[in-house]
Amino acid sequence: MASPAAEQPAREESFTPIGIPRWRAGPRTPREQASSGATEASPEGGIDTTEDASIPRRILSLHLPRFAIERWQVQAARNGEALPEDTPLALALEGPHGPVIHAVNDAAQALGLAPGARVVDMRALCPELRTRFADPRADAAALQRLMLWARRWCPWTAVDGADALILDVTGSDHLWGGEAAMLAEIETRLAGLGLTARAAIAPTRGAAWALARFAPAICGPGDMEARTDPLPAAALRLGAATVQTLDRLGLSSIGALRAVPRLSLARRFRAGPPDTDPLLRLDQLSGRTPEPVDSPDDPPRFAVQAKLSEPVIDPVPHLPALGEELCAGLIAAGFGARRLALALYRTDGEVAQAQAATSQPSRDPAHMVRLFEGRLEGLDPGFGFDLITLTALVAEALPTRQRRLDGSAENADDLARLIDRLSARFGVRALTRPLPAPSHIPERQTLWLPALHVTPHRFVPQPDRPLRLFEPPEEVRVLYAVPEGPPAQFVWRRQRLRVARFAGPERIAPEWWRDRPGTRLRDYFRIEDHTGRRFWLYREGLLGDGRGAEPRWFVHGAFA
Repeated sequence: MASPAAEQPAREESFTPIGIPRWRAGPRTPREQASSGATEASPEGGIDTTEDASIPRRILSLHLPRFAIERWQVQAARNGEALPEDTPLALALEGPHGPVIHAVNDAAQALGLAPGARVVDMRALCPELRTRFADPRADAAALQRLMLWARRWCPWTAVDGADALILDVTGSDHLWGGEAAMLAEIETRLAGLGLTARAAIAPTRGAAWALARFAPAICGPGDMEARTDPLPAAALRLGAATVQTLDRLGLSSIGALRAVPRLSLARRFRAGPPDTDPLLRLDQLSGRTPEPVDSPDDPPRFAVQAKLSEPVIDPVPHLPALGEELCAGLIAAGFGARRLALALYRTDGEVAQAQAATSQPSRDPAHMVRLFEGRLEGLDPGFGFDLITLTALVAEALPTRQRRLDGSAENADDLARLIDRLSARFGVRALTRPLPAPSHIPERQTLWLPALHVTPHRFVPQPDRPLRLFEPPEEVRVLYAVPEGPPAQFVWRRQRLRVARFAGPERIAPEWWRDRPGTRLRDYFRIEDHTGRRFWLYREGLLGDGRGAEPRWFVHGAFA
């Protein structure tokens, strides 16, 4: 009798085998389950990627209502420019009629000052007001860095406006002891950075956004309507004009809007921008219209992490264990890493990163650790790292291969490891490898590209071509010319050479689709001088070809 699992049709893969994220929400394909079953990391040392199709989607909205002023206060404290807490302070931006308040501290807020007011008007109410210019660009950059630092809790993070983050924590809360414990951990960490946070978790992004700003809570799938119906219409992320219109219509809450027939809302508020369409916002809040977390990059499929009980300055001692754990997952899935990323999470809200690449897929932990030698010295540890993650940003299929009979590795593997180490130490462009190019011009037949990114190619030597070419070709001075063939004598590098034997010519025409009009053809000769040395000589142009004066001679290469 067939099992129920066998009767179910296999799901279609929605991701290619390379780069399937291990942390993505939703059901996994059978192939993903088979490949990740042996690579799941424990909560103590790695990232548990166990997922189930029955797990509902969980979105965390992290609102930082005082981000601009608190970031300025932290920066001022570091620079020794902090003001007393009872001094009213406002950050201002230039407006059409003078500076406008952008953010205020607690002392200014207690006196009735609020963002959006003109500074000159607020000075009349509070003469002791201190003002500083706001820096929205620096705030945005700091929020972007904080978004990367928030990946210590889950892999899907994105910036949400100018003062908030959005996180997809589906399947990640059990690593922190549940959603309540995870929220407490997040708020404690942010409080240590001097940031005030309001967080909420809900099944949809819209519901999490509304709760985080108006009623922070953990909302389950069954009580979403009960928690969001009492919230004002502004919780739907609508513009001020739309909210004012709804208030005039008596629709001041989400519950009142939900009670209105959909057709009536569609007629009154035609399709426009999202912040003017209550029906669209209601559908996003309820989950009828999907609204994914637009993370700037997908999380990698293979990743491990080490949580440290105390901050450390040097992460090197922890790399071997991370490399072993990452390679165990790669071996179980039949993949090898091509690009690695080491992320060091500092206690002050910053993330230091280092990357390394390989010329061929690799799952050798010792080799991975060696690639980071000398690359971590320039990273600023701040007050220490308390979390280290090692990820394979790019992975390729790498089937298991049988070793040689003596148990040693193949020579190609040794060469690949050498290329990786030299490229990591001296830079990617410091080591190049030849690659054939579609051209019949000798100097264009080979491209020298970074060895790290070029697949090894076996060159077939041509017996009538030298292995060494001069770049550029070196012009010679002809002493005795003959009508046909190479010159009898010529001067090259201040040496007088006499041609003893020669073979040729081999005529090479210019590439009309690439060269400029008037480019002259070449006649190549293989010559041997009176001392036995052999060169590759060519004549540029013909006498009377109408493309220049006398033909010129060049030495283009030397035979071994």
